[in-house]
Amino acid sequence: MSAGAAGAFAALVRRDLLLAWRRRGDRLVPLAFFVMVTALFPLGVSPERAVLATLAPGVVWAGAVLATLLGMDTLFRSDLEDGTLEQMLLSPLPAPVLVLAKVLAHWLVTGLPLVLAGPVLAGALHLPAHAQPVLVAGLLLGTPALSLVGAVGASLTVGLRRGGMLLPVLLLPLYVPVLTFGAGAVAAAAAGLPAAGHLYALGAILALAATLAPWAAAAGLRISVA
Repeated sequence: MSAGAAGAFAALVRRDLLLAWRRRGDRLVPLAFFVMVTALFPLGVSPERAVLATLAPGVVWAGAVLATLLGMDTLFRSDLEDGTLEQMLLSPLPAPVLVLAKVLAHWLVTGLPLVLAGPVLAGALHLPAHAQPVLVAGLLLGTPALSLVGAVGASLTVGLRRGGMLLPVLLLPLYVPVLTFGAGAVAAAAAGLPAAGHLYALGAILALAATLAPWAAAAGLRISVA
């Protein structure tokens, strides 16, 4: 990446973070949803410690996946509505770099709070303390992958009037591997088994998503604004 592209990348990230700060009420919705899903789960299943500890990995990861999905529809939509997206695509900044900057800002606003809240909520579900570092590591690898894959779906539906209704149908099947390996890593650690294999798989998914998703999302944006 050239110095000019790096500067534009940093400026775009700062812009999106500033806009998120001005609309922080809206940006807190995914985190609030994550907390509510996890907190209400014991009321619908069982308050017993052993049951909650067994189900905690799946509950926390399912909540993180759904919370990430909740904020994906707005990734490009506001820029499309005010004409900013077209100007960005016409700028000298390569479209994949544009996508990567917006995904990074989205993850900092949406994904990072989920990573920080995950151990607290898992502890409330009686997840063993020795499994919580694995949960944090999994979320650090998995949530950026969710945002990258979600950017592809968001780019394809941004121009549709009811794209927000179609987005979960497109993305949920693609989120299954991240959910499976993320919850599997925590469950293995809680049972005293090695979790490295699951984390390696999450790392491979993240590397693949970081390599391919910006290009795919850039192509989707060009189709949507054409």
